[in-house]
Amino acid sequence: MRPDHETPALLLGLIGEGIGESLSPTLYESEAAQRGILCIYQRIDLDELKLGPEHLPELLTAAERLGFAGLNITHPCKQAVIPYLHELSDEARAIGAVNTVVLRNGRRIGHNTDHYGFSQNMREHLGAREPGRVVQLGAGGAGVAVADALLRLGARSLTLFDQAPERAQALAHTLQTRFPQAQVAAGRNLADAMREADGLVNATPVGMRKHPGTPLPPELLEPRHWFSEIIYFPLETELLRIARQKGCHTVNGLGMVVHQAARAFELYTGGLPADARRMAAHVTEVLSRRAEAAHAG
Repeated sequence: MRPDHETPALLLGLIGEGIGESLSPTLYESEAAQRGILCIYQRIDLDELKLGPEHLPELLTAAERLGFAGLNITHPCKQAVIPYLHELSDEARAIGAVNTVVLRNGRRIGHNTDHYGFSQNMREHLGAREPGRVVQLGAGGAGVAVADALLRLGARSLTLFDQAPERAQALAHTLQTRFPQAQVAAGRNLADAMREADGLVNATPVGMRKHPGTPLPPELLEPRHWFSEIIYFPLETELLRIARQKGCHTVNGLGMVVHQAARAFELYTGGLPADARRMAAHVTEVLSRRAEAAHAG
């Protein structure tokens, strides 16, 4: 069913750093085509434009003037964008980060669909397994949504690490107040935390092609750990590959990006639901073609 008002065309975009390999354009354009909607999706790469988060006001204004229906927001702008919005959804306000901005009737409305995407992905891949005691790396824009989701999924404890320790401490304090049933703290010693942990989440950009490497020493991962990655390009980060080789229960970032995009698609279209399974199948096919092309090259 289409919403009451027709949406024959959609102009969408993504603002972030190093997003040249983002799957968002094909993800939204393909699903829109399945719904009979012409969608044009534009990457707004801060690296290519030689701009920073401080340029968000002019980018948002330009998007409004050009008729964009909405924007996805990624690293490093998920928190920086908030002061330039007119309204926040309850979830975005509680989490303190925005990854989806709907531009409608002269207003900028911020949402957070990362929370939903991560939760759905974890439910699908962890199954009946409880999160237990979790170590999370990264307390930035995506990290705040992931941490909230982990506690809502029933994590007994959550230990946060970040390159900026004060950011991890601030997030831990906020979450502990909201989730008194769990133990939430900023970590001090990563090795000690991993010895006590049941699972690990990487919510940092380390592992992306622009930020190669691993966000922690791989020897700290043990086969008993589950490991969840939120990066999806590349689909298999170095740490995810190592975790699989060690026999860890692993969750890649594909499901998170698909589910968060499906929810954002619904927001952009004013209520038209997206088919997450179809979107996942499409993205898997695109990734397979990319891998074949890279191997052939």
